[in-house]
Amino acid sequence: MLPFEGVPQNRRRRAFLSRGLWLGWLRESSSGTLFLAVAVGAVTGFAAIGFRYLITGVTWLFTGYHDYAGLGRVAWGHWPGLGVWFLLLAPVVAGAIYGPVVYRFAPEARGHGVPEVMYAVTEQKGRIAPRVVVLKALASALCIGGGGSVGREGPIVQIGSAAGSTIAQVTRLDTPRVRLLVACGAAGGISATFNAPLAGLFFAMELILRNFAVESFGAVVLSSVTASVVGRAVVGDEAFLTLPDFAVRHPAEYLLYLLLGLVVGTVGVCFSKVLYAVEDFCDWIWRGPQWARPAVGGLLLGAVLLMLPQMYGVGYPVLESAVEGEYVLGMLVLLLVGKMVATSLTIGIGGSGGVFAPTLFIGAMAGTAFGQIVHHLLPTVTQSPGAYGLVGMAAALGGATRAPITAVIILFELTGEYTAILPLMTAVAVATGVSRLLSQDTIYTRKLLRRGIDLEQPHGPFATVSAGDLARAAPRPLLDTADLTTVATALEKSALGILPVLDRDGRYRGCVSARDIAEALDDSYQPESVAHLVKYLPAVTADATFHDTLAALSGYGGTGLPVVDPDHTKVIGWITYEDLLTVLHR
Repeated sequence: MLPFEGVPQNRRRRAFLSRGLWLGWLRESSSGTLFLAVAVGAVTGFAAIGFRYLITGVTWLFTGYHDYAGLGRVAWGHWPGLGVWFLLLAPVVAGAIYGPVVYRFAPEARGHGVPEVMYAVTEQKGRIAPRVVVLKALASALCIGGGGSVGREGPIVQIGSAAGSTIAQVTRLDTPRVRLLVACGAAGGISATFNAPLAGLFFAMELILRNFAVESFGAVVLSSVTASVVGRAVVGDEAFLTLPDFAVRHPAEYLLYLLLGLVVGTVGVCFSKVLYAVEDFCDWIWRGPQWARPAVGGLLLGAVLLMLPQMYGVGYPVLESAVEGEYVLGMLVLLLVGKMVATSLTIGIGGSGGVFAPTLFIGAMAGTAFGQIVHHLLPTVTQSPGAYGLVGMAAALGGATRAPITAVIILFELTGEYTAILPLMTAVAVATGVSRLLSQDTIYTRKLLRRGIDLEQPHGPFATVSAGDLARAAPRPLLDTADLTTVATALEKSALGILPVLDRDGRYRGCVSARDIAEALDDSYQPESVAHLVKYLPAVTADATFHDTLAALSGYGGTGLPVVDPDHTKVIGWITYEDLLTVLHR
């Protein structure tokens, strides 16, 4: 039976009209966008809670405990007689389930999630397949619950972004709004997971949208706040991490935090390089079908868990124990290296999970180890080692992701200590700077660079168009020795009102305008040549991109600008807004 069969004609007409007005409001108005942002935040908040419980349930099925990482070397909860040997089998069984599912139905669900979202926003107009919501949650829960040493933040960012993209596609929004709702979903995922709405906001703006446009800010704020409210209403208002109090004991500690940023920033970059080196090794050595890779590789991961069971799952209990001072220096270093290896191996064998939490874990281990060393050397000057562990978490995140605002905000929200702001900013700024010195990419962008996608380069239909492609022939230039009368005559014949000026050797010196000549002719003092009236305009190089050219023309729309060679010595063309509009029309 059709939806409107048996309904009077006038009622059908009113129903269609009402539906059209409703969809029109959602698609075209700012208030409709804000309404959808709230909806995305609510959906993502509930998805984050459900995903969290799903991981807990799967972990219990595989281990007999809700979180195994912090228990140490304990026997299997379902059958203690098996001892700890179940650790060898758990990743194999989990991989045997999620491997074929991911391979068959959603290959994009493999990996750590955030690069896939960045790729969708940049290259796919924000379109993410709706099936990712379910399959990413299932695959990641099985991977983490089955011993995979990865985080839940990356998956929930991808799940939230997929939810936002699905809502945008159902309501048939235009591309900018689709991308905006994808960012809203990412913000909601971080917000609900960490109970940190500010961190969710800046994560989405800094990493997903990669700009802080005012038009996007309000919608992302609403989505992040909504997801946080949903999370707090269901699981409570307390942070999921129990962290020690923070204080700065002596002003000299700021120098130590600067050094901490240098050390931990280097560690964060090393983690990124190890992650992809292990993935390359797994790609090189594996010759079987991809759907079987997680199960076979799970044997190696299980061996790592047998040696270091603290690597099981996300590992937040181990992180808390480290910053609270329960591990000696040697154990901290072992946990740091073990996490790098276990996380890299989990991703390398085809696991599904994030690297956000492992980065925090590694930073906490490195920071606490650093704190133990400086506290031993300067006991009266330094705070407890755990304080350095907290700042190390943010520094590692800043170094690995190169998102300093997110790194500072998330640790501030987790600790609630305003006194931590200056040490956090100091260490994160240094760590981010170190990251830029040591690597051209981040832990997220490297995955895209390996596919040939550079987010730093312009994208879109005009990404490959340069100023040299658009330039018209340059007007006949003037010599800087020409007198005013000659220049005035040449400008009178020119439609541009401005002409380039060259020196005796034919090198570009600048431009002279009709206005400058008119003012000089009216002045009582008239220079002998045009050389004194030449102004060096911001010439456009031939290899300048479409967007750089558009920016350079701002303020020179009526006259245009010269196009010069890379050395800025030779005029090879001229470009105006009209040339850009011709390309847009074409």
